[in-house]
Amino acid sequence: MTPVRKRFTVEEFHRMAQAGLLGEDDRVELLEGEVWEMSPIGSRHAAAVRRLRRLFTPLEMEGVCLIAVQDPVRLSPFSEPQPDLALLQPRPNLYQEAHPGSEDILLLVDVAEASLAYDLEVKAPLYARHGVLEFWVLDLEGKRLHVFRSPSPEGYQEVQVLVPGAHIAPLAFPSFLLRVAELPG
Repeated sequence: MTPVRKRFTVEEFHRMAQAGLLGEDDRVELLEGEVWEMSPIGSRHAAAVRRLRRLFTPLEMEGVCLIAVQDPVRLSPFSEPQPDLALLQPRPNLYQEAHPGSEDILLLVDVAEASLAYDLEVKAPLYARHGVLEFWVLDLEGKRLHVFRSPSPEGYQEVQVLVPGAHIAPLAFPSFLLRVAELPG
């Protein structure tokens, strides 16, 4: 028999955690059936995520979205990444029955302190294949915002790299204009 690669399902991934094979504090996510170890969260990264949370809080207070911070999103039976920040369709039950799927996602944001290549080369194509409408990568080192829109199976059709003088609004909230310089970094 020829060896084949074993892809884990989300359910198997969860059972590995329940069995103690993955610790509660392990920073891992499941992408296309493979378990990926994520970079540790440094203080600069954590502060950036908190600042992003604060910037988007007015939208949540208006009731037009829910904000999830470093929570899983279920893209398929084989992929359950944990973006740093997600703006989600509001639901009264706060997704108690199941993690949000791509149809629930208004915007995903990852903060890259040590993970820029991973976010751009692994996560962006994954999100595009699964129809996530908009994905941002905040590059702390380069002080840039990578914006991905118009997903397709081949990747995002619209990609921009914005610098501190630029402005951006999430597609879902076109009147919510942010200055890139306001974004943490």
